[in-house]
Amino acid sequence: MSEPDAILTPQLLLRAYAAGIFPMSEHRDDPEVFWVDPRRRGILPLDGFHISRSLGRRMRKADYTVTLNHAFEHVLMACANREDTWINGEIHRLYTALHKLDHAHSLEIWQGTKLAGGVYGVTLGGAFFGESMVSPRRDGSKLALAHLIDHLRRCGFTLFDTQFITPHLQSLGAVEIARATYHERLHEALHIEADINAVPLCDDPQSVLQRMTQTS
Repeated sequence: MSEPDAILTPQLLLRAYAAGIFPMSEHRDDPEVFWVDPRRRGILPLDGFHISRSLGRRMRKADYTVTLNHAFEHVLMACANREDTWINGEIHRLYTALHKLDHAHSLEIWQGTKLAGGVYGVTLGGAFFGESMVSPRRDGSKLALAHLIDHLRRCGFTLFDTQFITPHLQSLGAVEIARATYHERLHEALHIEADINAVPLCDDPQSVLQRMTQTS
């Protein structure tokens, strides 16, 4: 889809997500934004996250801390600070605005005071739309996803949309579904009243690991 004539606003963005489409740009220096509605959609089943032996060992070691919405701007900038990125100035502005409206959220993994991993996305009803993730240190994005999925499940979410699927996401349990199937699941999720702040974030990696391995 091409960019609409209307000025992009956070409210328009939320309506787009509810309709199953999301915005992208060709690269950070391209001012244009276009809408995407993939024929095949990537999702990460909330009860099917795969924890490898090495990731499980890392979580048992518990040599990191985890926070929710502690550094949204930091995560967003880290995701955009790549040679190949679709996050331009307009998208940065929109998601910053969504964060202020409590519709865009980040989960951060820290080693000391250094960001080791992070993920951010948009919430609407019982759906979480994953936008991007970053892994400055080994396993950072995997840890972020593990903790985020555990938290989303505890908060009543039913759909984790990854938009596209990559070998990295596939190794963690992500699958592709047809557009029509995605829209059916999205419709169901939008009728669920979930809240990412419904319960406190669990900051104990071993408790998260135990819950995840019991259901995956």
